[in-house]
Amino acid sequence: MAHVVLYSRPGCHLCDVARGTIAEVGRRDAFTFEEVSIEGDDALEYAYGIRIPVVLVDGAEAFEIEVDRDRLRALVRS
Repeated sequence: MAHVVLYSRPGCHLCDVARGTIAEVGRRDAFTFEEVSIEGDDALEYAYGIRIPVVLVDGAEAFEIEVDRDRLRALVRS
């Protein structure tokens, strides 16, 4: 089963949109989901700060800023 991680920040509209897309895909395809706030973590702020939301699938960076529904579906199914 695929594991999806969303790096986000509180109050981030694009993160809300990405979360919604991930949830939509999750209604049809099974995967585990984890959301990590970069707020207050210097290393995560440095790595992802201006690129959030960033989504990893099975440890590999798959998306930044925008999540493509069809591509996410393909990634979690493979």
